[in-house]
Amino acid sequence: GVIPYSLNSPLFSDYAFKKRFIKIPQGTKIKYSPYDVFEFPEGTTLIKNFYYPEDFRKPEERIRILETRLLIKEKSNWKTLPFVWNKEQTEAFLDVAGRSMEISWTHFDGSARKVSYSVPNTNQCKACHLRGDRIFPIGLSARQLNADYPYSDGPKNQLVYWSENNLLEGLPSQGTVPKLASYSDTQAPVDLRARAWLEVNCSHCHRSDGPARNSGLHLLADITNPAEYGVGKAPVAAGKGTGGRLFSIVPGKPDESILQFRIESTDPGTMMPELGRKLQHEEGVRLVREWIMAMK
Repeated sequence: GVIPYSLNSPLFSDYAFKKRFIKIPQGTKIKYSPYDVFEFPEGTTLIKNFYYPEDFRKPEERIRILETRLLIKEKSNWKTLPFVWNKEQTEAFLDVAGRSMEISWTHFDGSARKVSYSVPNTNQCKACHLRGDRIFPIGLSARQLNADYPYSDGPKNQLVYWSENNLLEGLPSQGTVPKLASYSDTQAPVDLRARAWLEVNCSHCHRSDGPARNSGLHLLADITNPAEYGVGKAPVAAGKGTGGRLFSIVPGKPDESILQFRIESTDPGTMMPELGRKLQHEEGVRLVREWIMAMK
């Protein structure tokens, strides 16, 4: 009863690879929502494995699983549980305090890379998943799941598959289901890709009901007001995080934009997102830079 799934635009986590799974209690269904995260039945378990191949050019070979994060819905609340795998890769153990691990690999371009990878503690898990005063999943929305998945019997749209297998109720006709762009799809428009990257990496805090709501910077990809997602917007609180810049986004000038400065930084007191990474996401940084450069 454990079903694998993938997202159109996944969160960057220091280049860690991820595999995602969901299990819902037998006889229950997920309730479809067109824009927000779905409503899941009591007892749902969300599973996410974080791992690194020894060589990114051979992603299925010599894999080291670092952690498995669970979100379990109990009594209408979501419990966060991080498990750390042993070196033998035979078992994973609950580690609510978090830990750091030194990881090295061969990157896509053949270069040697390394990072001090951080497994979050349970409070850090809550920091990203908190909306208002409650914990919620982040990625399980129609916009993120509206794509094919390579199931064992062939590729099929994930939402259609869930609906046909009695996991999801209320799915409308395919043409009406929203879809978030894949930021890695170079055939898609730059603005859609950049907005998708900002949504998945930043909007869990930067939204009207997120932990950073008082900043006034809302980075969901469906926000249409440019000032709301940062164009010409002065920061609510000045300080080190601005890098001496005056506005979140200055059209055509990424080097004068606070947003660009913060996603490029690896300084713990400056960088955004502030949790979940030690490295710069080089491809994402270039994408957002290209997006700001094209603004008029």
